[in-house]
Amino acid sequence: MTAQAQMKNQNQQKKAKTAITPTRDEDFPQWYQNVIKAADFAENSPVRGCMVIKPYGFALWENIQRALDDMIKEAGVQNAYFPLLIPLEFISREAEHVEGFAKECAVVTHHRLEKGPEGGLVPAESAKLEEPFIIRPTSETIIGHSMSKWVQSYRDLPLKLNQWCNIMRWEMRTRMFLRTSEFLWQEGHNAFATPEEANEDARKMLEIYKRLYVEWLAMPGIDGEKTVDERFPGAIHTYTYESMMQDGKALQACTSHDLGNNFAKSFEINYQGEDGNVHSAYTTSWGLSTRSVGGLIMTHSDDDGVILPPKIAPHQVVILPIMKDEDKAQVLEFCDKIAAELKAKGIRVSLDRSDERSANKMWDAIKKGVPLRVEAGMRDIEAGNVVHTRRDVGRESKTVCSVEEFVQNAQSILDDIQKGLFEKAQTFQNNNIQNVANLAEVKEFFASGQVGFVKMDTTLLEDSEFENLASEFSLTPRCMPFSDDGTKVIVGKSY
Repeated sequence: MTAQAQMKNQNQQKKAKTAITPTRDEDFPQWYQNVIKAADFAENSPVRGCMVIKPYGFALWENIQRALDDMIKEAGVQNAYFPLLIPLEFISREAEHVEGFAKECAVVTHHRLEKGPEGGLVPAESAKLEEPFIIRPTSETIIGHSMSKWVQSYRDLPLKLNQWCNIMRWEMRTRMFLRTSEFLWQEGHNAFATPEEANEDARKMLEIYKRLYVEWLAMPGIDGEKTVDERFPGAIHTYTYESMMQDGKALQACTSHDLGNNFAKSFEINYQGEDGNVHSAYTTSWGLSTRSVGGLIMTHSDDDGVILPPKIAPHQVVILPIMKDEDKAQVLEFCDKIAAELKAKGIRVSLDRSDERSANKMWDAIKKGVPLRVEAGMRDIEAGNVVHTRRDVGRESKTVCSVEEFVQNAQSILDDIQKGLFEKAQTFQNNNIQNVANLAEVKEFFASGQVGFVKMDTTLLEDSEFENLASEFSLTPRCMPFSDDGTKVIVGKSY
């Protein structure tokens, strides 16, 4: 057999062994969609560009939400809720802001339906609104209106608010979790007496996001400031955390904005200072969305499905009973005991009681990314043992040990998985950022098909040739890393 034939045979064998096809190397975008389907995270909705988040996927989002919400509250922020519908007049007050979102706004023009001439339902002409409402693309304007009433004196500051809600932006090209017309997120909006306090807050909230990504999602990234052209509409500073996905593209994982007093002036968020004079407040806004789930998938998953960091996984351990009809009750009793002991240690456990074949149970756990799976059958019961396997390592990590040993060590195994996932992703990121000295090297990097980012002097953005390169290779400046004090900029392809 020729070397070429051997390689073809090896590739076919490799392909046959993966649960997800096509693989990442073959078609990364389709692989991503199929991983979501295999994990039972979400499905397409009958509403254009929207998705249905299924229970397992929503459980993952709830864990992200819970971890972040705790950190937000530790920072002295209170949760509140504001209307879905925003008066058009509110949006129009901030010209730069509306310009950034105008093409994505969904507009409500009627408040009632009636039967049409052909029998279907149509908007009732008599129910046309005097002023249309915008379904919130973000809530700076509606929250700014409330802040203007709640802030009267320097004693009312700082005012720190957050809401968990849905957002509508009429996206033309959508992809589940990464870019959908409707998505879930949190948006924080804080007001301060001075510009220094506002800027400090914007940086602080980005640091909280970074902590979430590093400690919980095991996702490394680059924290820095957006360039002027990439800032949030109406902001004076936009800070971001940019993560590298396995295909080398950047994901804007979150943003935090120092809005100066631009919005405060538009919405008259004024206060009487200690000096007796009226001053304009300074505001920030910051947000993280279900896009984080997409980033998590593209950072850690493999060709067998999703891989979830234990701290954020809905189920940290899955127990797979291996049983026949005659020993079903005994095996389940054994597994129930193990589950109870793990839960007593604060570990999230799922026990698969289904009558599915053992192989099907195993592959379901693999595709759903459960960090640690445990198998137990009659032979194990008789020996007082269990068999456990790590999702991140695979069958090479398969271990037989006593029940007592496993229960005692389960948390340390989970901690090691969490640590290993971050280190692997960090190594990948570090190995795929190339320092370049000029635009010729930028072109050489992306023309060669290399994966990752380039780091270059910010002055090169002013060169007219950069615009041509950006257009040719679909590049954008991702951020100016804090570590380089604004002298360097990360450039790459992005989602």
